[in-house]
Amino acid sequence: MIISVIRTILLYIVIILAIRIMGKRQIGELQTSELVVTLLISDIAAIPMQNTEQSLLSGIVPILILIVCEIIISFLMLKRAGFRRIICGKPIVIISDGKINQSEMHRLRMSTEDLSEELRQQGIFNIEDVGFAIVETNGKLSVLKKPEKDIPTAEELGIKTNDKGLEVVVISDGEISKYSLKICGLNRDWLFDILKKENTELNDVFLMIANGQGEYKIIEKERKI
Repeated sequence: MIISVIRTILLYIVIILAIRIMGKRQIGELQTSELVVTLLISDIAAIPMQNTEQSLLSGIVPILILIVCEIIISFLMLKRAGFRRIICGKPIVIISDGKINQSEMHRLRMSTEDLSEELRQQGIFNIEDVGFAIVETNGKLSVLKKPEKDIPTAEELGIKTNDKGLEVVVISDGEISKYSLKICGLNRDWLFDILKKENTELNDVFLMIANGQGEYKIIEKERKI
């Protein structure tokens, strides 16, 4: 039993490292080669976990080989556009100048219900508002609204805005994020001065957001009754 636990933990660590090497992507954003490698890794890792008589290396070595192959393929896709198109395909325009390309939708086996759902998820409920819609190589839908249907920017309206910088979480559930403070150009002294000013303790803070201008918002933890 103990051996099975140790083997599982070791394989878990190897898989985590393998996924980190592949890069940070959500499952829905995986390219074809990455998805294949991910599925194979999960399948290969299950064999030595289920069969303790199987050598642990018989699971780790194939995983490492797959990662090397993925790195090589990723490099080739980065340097060779033609190779990338072979592996990942190319973006497909399914709406052009407000007109649906039915032949491309049929080729993608994409129904009108699928298209409507994707548009609704992007806050578009009227298909006539769409200028262009493109199915990317990862399956996601990119949409460009018609100019007259899009929200005007402050620049287009002639409104001058102040750049307040990036807003980040500096305290999460009582824990300080040194990295976030560094991004904003702030420090712990500033942070504790603010907490003192607001008459609150670090452990009582559920969420604190701040930006480079020193503007902040604090949400305290709910009091238990």
